[in-house]
Amino acid sequence: MPVIEIENLTQDYQTGFWRKRKVRALDGLNLRVEAGEVFGFLGPNGAGKTTTFKILMRMLRPTAGAARILGRPLDDLRMRARIGYLPERPYFYHYLTAREFLVYCGALCDLSRDRASKRATDLLDQVGLSDSADKHLRKFSKGMLQRVGLAQALINDPEALFLDEPMSGLDPLGRREVREMIAGLRSRGKTIFFSSHILTDVEAMCDRVAILNRGRLVETGRLSDILKSRSNEIEAVVSGVNEEVLAELRDFAIEVKPTPEGARVRLTNDQEMARLLAIAHGAGGRLVSVNPVRESLEDLFVREIGAGAKTEAKA
Repeated sequence: MPVIEIENLTQDYQTGFWRKRKVRALDGLNLRVEAGEVFGFLGPNGAGKTTTFKILMRMLRPTAGAARILGRPLDDLRMRARIGYLPERPYFYHYLTAREFLVYCGALCDLSRDRASKRATDLLDQVGLSDSADKHLRKFSKGMLQRVGLAQALINDPEALFLDEPMSGLDPLGRREVREMIAGLRSRGKTIFFSSHILTDVEAMCDRVAILNRGRLVETGRLSDILKSRSNEIEAVVSGVNEEVLAELRDFAIEVKPTPEGARVRLTNDQEMARLLAIAHGAGGRLVSVNPVRESLEDLFVREIGAGAKTEAKA
């Protein structure tokens, strides 16, 4: 049974003061997330990602459609006790310490004080805030507050975790720690549904992704399926070649990108690879590496969003 089921979810807003007009933030969204998946929810600003999170968390009532989490309707309190949530821009009680805040969150989840205190200590250690556990939150940086937010989302040891931009404000070390934490949660069978603008993190962590644009789902599936190889294209890295050699390579290569040591050359097939080797070796150059060309998640994202923008412009 899917952990998250979204069926025809639609959300309209009224904008304007004198002349009201309807804006559709979500347009018939259908999505299923299976147990144990790390699922990436992607899209540009204004695509409808945060609106979806707010509906799933019962902060908004949808105009149409329905959703279920852990097989239960969104207003089921027993289901709520089994999930965790980190909003995009969390706001906390600044006069509390990190430890006090987490113990308070534990009490909201009906944990005993001893259990909540132990969970708080363990989670602050996991997110790298042990040394700041008794510091008031008003003294925390944005990145530190984001770590506290991750800890509070985990205080009840949830089965499903909803994270809206969990990497926001984190430095590279913090992002790596969050990736490792998510990998650990997946190994324990947890389901993680998260949005992010940092596509390299999404590509590194996700089993499946969905791309949303202007409230509509434009692509979904396993990364291994949607990030197809570009036919038989090859990327070769060569060193020790001069501009004269690069000019010769440009006569047949798809793309030649100069680098400080030589160039990255994209070729159509193996025959062109043999031609490149002959030219490079003849000029005293060296082949550094050869790799098949695959579309990155960033390439896919830009392609899908760009196609949507062109369609809107024609309409």
